[in-house]
Amino acid sequence: MQHASVASLLAGLRAGEFSSEEITCDYLSRISEHEGQLNAFITLTSEQALEQARAADQQRAAGQAGALAGIPLVHKDIFCTSGTRTSCGSRMLDNFVPPYDATVVSRLRQAGVVMLGKTNMDEFAMGSSTESSYYGATRNPWDTESVPGGSSGGSAVVVAAGFAPAATGTDTGGSIRQPAALCGISGIKPTYGRVSRLGMVAFASSLDQAGPLARTAQDCALLLSAMAGYDPADSTSAQRDAEDFSAGLEQAISGLKIGIPAEYFSAGLDSGIAAVIQTSLKEFAQRGAILVDISLPHTALSVPAYYVIAPAEASTNLSRYDGVRYGYRCEDPADLHDLYTRTREEGFGAEVKRRILVGTYALSAGYYDAYYRKAQQIRRLIQQDFVQAFTDVDVIMGPTTPHPAWKLGAKSNDPVAMYLEDIYTLGINLAGLPAMSVPAGFCSGMPVGLQLIGNYFAESKLLNIAHQYQQWTDWHQRTPTLPAAA
Repeated sequence: MQHASVASLLAGLRAGEFSSEEITCDYLSRISEHEGQLNAFITLTSEQALEQARAADQQRAAGQAGALAGIPLVHKDIFCTSGTRTSCGSRMLDNFVPPYDATVVSRLRQAGVVMLGKTNMDEFAMGSSTESSYYGATRNPWDTESVPGGSSGGSAVVVAAGFAPAATGTDTGGSIRQPAALCGISGIKPTYGRVSRLGMVAFASSLDQAGPLARTAQDCALLLSAMAGYDPADSTSAQRDAEDFSAGLEQAISGLKIGIPAEYFSAGLDSGIAAVIQTSLKEFAQRGAILVDISLPHTALSVPAYYVIAPAEASTNLSRYDGVRYGYRCEDPADLHDLYTRTREEGFGAEVKRRILVGTYALSAGYYDAYYRKAQQIRRLIQQDFVQAFTDVDVIMGPTTPHPAWKLGAKSNDPVAMYLEDIYTLGINLAGLPAMSVPAGFCSGMPVGLQLIGNYFAESKLLNIAHQYQQWTDWHQRTPTLPAAA
């Protein structure tokens, strides 16, 4: 049951084959047995989960069940959860207990989900490997000596390891899609503004977007239907009605025009991953899709542009953590200056400090025009590349990552090498487009993700294409064998 899909669990609950309490206990038992090997959780909410499961069972018996009633789920520890610690993987917020729920959390709660806990993540979502967490690195269930990707690595591991059928994540530059790819599951980053950011602790406000991770595209559609929709309390929320993203899953893909960017298959892409993706593209062609060669000429500039814009926004967003209002506060400060400097020195980790420094520098007098303004100009060029491409094609496909999961610590001392692992995902965030990753095969024994990129608010089309792909492949059904608990 641990690797069952959300859709199959819902069917079983409706048929009375099992109760929410039973499946919640099953997941909690598996977590207890294997969590020590993977470090996927920051906070486990077992008692609360069992209470919510019993309530869901009562609601279903009374005919009042929500769309996802009784489905266990975990939240990335970047979403505010009323009464439950929200740490963002940082010492700075180790003792922070929010007084309210993020909109994503409240909407999923209204749909009836059972929260099992909060998952590990790169500190303040700054990272590609879930190694920068104050609570230690998370390990990939396919190889516990390898990274799971990041920053939503804990959420991806929970789904891949069978600790829960679904999870929430956030994607600022690939942080849903990249760990989904490296852990062999499905994950979607919606169009910017499609899902409310209220109560989602900010990293880079013009880039951050919430989305679901699950085993299948169908599951992602079910979750996104509950998460998405206009939120008047979020100024970045798009004024679009909620949708049933499951409605169009069965549409045929014959005649679909798939754009293949030359820049995604150039030097730097692992040959094994290239072979896997090419095989997937041929399978689409065999089923009536049309492959079209396209160019996204400014792809290489997405890395430098992103790593100016995102740190600049982070330096502003993280200025609130000063030891005065909430969060970590240094011991016995000598004066106000000492309070500020030691609180931030002790409360933030190395990667967060690095990005704050880069961002502050880029925004400083004399350098704003040379760096930040130039990066925003490049951002517009990247966006125009995609807009032009979508005049000729319906969807763009390519690899999610240039390499399979690497060993823990292999890139920790080389930030640039780490940043380059996001080269195929960053441009999508800079343009604000929707994209998702689905399992497509294996390279060197580790999962490979196929990335699908859509036009603005084309999530239904992406989920339809991904669902059809998963009807004729079984990569999404492959599961890792966890080592026996010590």
